[in-house]
Order: sequence, then C-alpha cells, then structure tokens
Amino acid sequence: MKEIACWFDFASNYSYLSVLRLARQKEVAVQWKPFLLGPIFKEQGWDNSPFVLQKDKGDYVWQDMPRECAKYGLPWRQPSEFPRRSLLAARVALLGEHQPWMAEFCARTMLANFEHDEDIGSEAVIATILTGIGLDAAALLTAAQSDDNKVRLRARGEEARSLHIFGAPTFFVGPDMYWGNDRLTDALARATG
Repeated sequence: MKEIACWFDFASNYSYLSVLRLARQKEVAVQWKPFLLGPIFKEQGWDNSPFVLQKDKGDYVWQDMPRECAKYGLPWRQPSEFPRRSLLAARVALLGEHQPWMAEFCARTMLANFEHDEDIGSEAVIATILTGIGLDAAALLTAAQSDDNKVRLRARGEEARSLHIFGAPTFFVGPDMYWGNDRLTDALARATG
C-alpha cells in the first residue's frame, strides 16, 4: 500500500482539516507524526501562532476555516482559546503511532478542540477520548507522562527540525515535502500515482 507521513500539531487549525481528511480515506497508509509547533515557532522568533501575532492573518484564517470545513463536510467551532496547549495530546499520540487506534484518537482529539471547544490539554478530556475508543485511559496517561515518552517527543521535535519542517500540517511522500492542508491532495496524488 502507498504511504504518506503526516506531521501535525493538535493545536493547528489547518492540521485539523488534514487529520480528519486522512482519517477518513483508505487508499493510502498514514504514518502519523505528532509534534509541537511551539519550539519551531520560537526558533523563527515567534512566541505564539502567526494567526495570533499577525492581526490580518488571524482575521483571515477565522473567515477561511468555516469555508474550508464546509468544503470538506467537517464540523467547525472557533476555539475560545487559540492555540490550545497540545502537549498532553501529542504525548498520548506518540504511544499510538503504530497502533490501530491512532487515526481514531487523532480525529476525536481534533474534534474535541475544533468542534466541541474542549481543552485538549486536560487529562479529563483526553481520558474521555481514550475511554470512548475502548482504551485504558489511566495506563495510557501514565505512560504518556513518563520520562521516556517526554524524551521521545523532544526527539520528534529535533527530527522535524532536521527535515526543515516550519509549519503544520506537513506531508512527506518519500523525500518529497508538501506543506499545508491545501497541498494534501497533491501529496495523496503523488502517493497513489
């Protein structure tokens, strides 16, 4: 089966679109690559999302998201807090990278943030998601907060930097990089072509 690597941050609104689109499709195997954009942005001299730092860009994105969600048939509610802390969600997702529940966890976590306006940095919210897909939430939350897993997430950030990733979502098909939800179609075409 053809394969695509999807680098995403649970706090990223455009990652929301791509994660749900990829979770729905069956033609291409997905390597889910959760990571944190915050450290990448800090290296670029930003202390927040460019959608917060640049007013015109922020105004635009909150007009664009309802249009994009309507185009893809996805629910949308602008989060009351943006960007939300995605550290806990990313740590849990690292545990699921090669598990059959990964796509479902990613989709439900994105929906919690961008449809239900829930705090995905909260253990209670993440526990509800894990329990809802039949997993042992307590065990996974404990494993997610382990020192080994924290090291894995920092290493994932280093890997993102080594690949010159500067935003999310970013996709790789082999060595070819595609950045942004608007390039997902091109990446999938490359993967299946």
